[in-house]
Amino acid sequence: MKILVTCPPMLRMIDSFRPLFAQHGAEITTPDVVQTLSVDELKQLVPLHDGWIIGDDPATREVFTAGQAGRLRAAVKWGIGVDNVDFAACKDLGIPIVNTPNMFGGEVADIAVGYVVALARQTFEIDRGVRAGQWPKPRGISLAGKTVALVGFGDIGKNTARRLLAADMKIIAYDPYATPTPALAAVEMATWPNRVEEADFIVVNCALTPSSHHMLNADVLARAKPGVRVVNVGRGPVVDEAALAAALQSGQVFSAALDVFEEEPMPADSPLRQHARCVFGSHNASNTADAVVRTSHIAIGRLMDFLAAKAA
Repeated sequence: MKILVTCPPMLRMIDSFRPLFAQHGAEITTPDVVQTLSVDELKQLVPLHDGWIIGDDPATREVFTAGQAGRLRAAVKWGIGVDNVDFAACKDLGIPIVNTPNMFGGEVADIAVGYVVALARQTFEIDRGVRAGQWPKPRGISLAGKTVALVGFGDIGKNTARRLLAADMKIIAYDPYATPTPALAAVEMATWPNRVEEADFIVVNCALTPSSHHMLNADVLARAKPGVRVVNVGRGPVVDEAALAAALQSGQVFSAALDVFEEEPMPADSPLRQHARCVFGSHNASNTADAVVRTSHIAIGRLMDFLAAKAA
């Protein structure tokens, strides 16, 4: 049995999981992946394997069709986001597939809150200045009493809300699919983009769907409070980066912290790189050793269950 692993966080700890694969008699292929493999690379690799643990790769119908024509019998999407995976193609081709939801709520929320603090107190500017031999003292803003527009109120959103409420912040959350949470009764729900002009921070953590693409666009940013601070730990294309760059240039957006981008890795010529008040991540908010171990064990278990059922 051969298993292809293309998820970078899992690949970087792959030696920890070799014994578990060995228990199932599985041989693993571990390509060098920075963020994703291309469709052409996947079309060559996937058909050679019985199972595939998918990262953020373009898991398209074309790739699954090539896989099904070869050895591919089952797949698991490592992590929460599924916008890169054609589940309908898997259903049509008879390839069982599942993701691993509710794995990183706390981890991603930690990064979201860290970005809120960094933007509020401009700690990134202080760090850069001190490294350059300066002694900067930017005047930040306090968190207490400030309002956050929280875009997405699932596992990540609720974990983020808990942390921000503990800092005495006001939360307006946007999520048409959110379920009531008595412990978070202080969170006020609204329909996007109503009340966005009240927000001192806009924190995006939602999934990418056709309806969420460019939710944060030029019209919404123009409507927002002047000097708003923007955080994105969800999916890059939820934010219109060209509109964000223009709003940073005009001062309508004071600063931004982005862990995800419309194109990843972030292009060298991205206009966002020109703005000193931007903090950049590398789509890494979920990546802790604890979370990778937890999620990888679940992904391996689910894949092996699929393959065992296929063999029965």
